[in-house]
This record gives sequence, C-alpha cells and structure tokens, in this order.
Amino acid sequence: MRRSECKNRWRRALDRARKSKERGQAAWALRLLGEISSHDAATEAEKAEEYYDQAVTLAEELGMRPLIAHCHVGIGKLYKRSGELRLAKEHLNDGIAMMREMKVELWLERAKAELKGS
Repeated sequence: MRRSECKNRWRRALDRARKSKERGQAAWALRLLGEISSHDAATEAEKAEEYYDQAVTLAEELGMRPLIAHCHVGIGKLYKRSGELRLAKEHLNDGIAMMREMKVELWLERAKAELKGS
C-alpha cells in the first residue's frame, strides 16, 4: 500500500475515533499519522511533528505512557533525519527512559539502536 493511501486510511480512522469519542484510539491514530508523515518529503516534517505533538497531548491526558514513549522516539527519529541531533537525542533519551521504567525490552532495544545511530 502506498503511503498516501495509508495516510488516508489513518485519517479516516482518526475521524471515526473522534466522532465516537474514542480518545485513546484517536491518540494512536495521531501517532501513526506522525510516523507516516515523517517519511514523506521535508514539507511533511512539520505536519509529522504536529501529529506527534497532538498524540502526546492526548496521551498525557489519558495516562497512556507507552504511547508517549513511542511518540518521543518518533519525534527523535524525525529530528535525526532533519539533522537536529541535539533535539533528536533529547527525545530519544526521553522515550528510552520511559521504556526502561515500563520494562518493555523490545521497544527499549529498538529505541537504543536508534539513539546509537545519532
């Protein structure tokens, strides 16, 4: 599936989640839209960051720590691609710290590998 098709599906999922007031589902959809957008052209990087920020805000309200950690890693990867290494390391370290606290080894190892590549 092409990225544009995938993004359209997640936008529809986000709309459905918002209409049905499923805030947790909306937060995950926002995170995935951030992830997809982060791989598009540089013009989408700003939009990707907006999606991630919205996901973090909603996840914080709902106490969704795993999602917040994933978003920090995603934002870190986004900054890394754009050459903003200080911000990349900051977000990657935040995500790693949260994953370590939650004892989610698989996610933790992936995030550490991303940080080593910074």
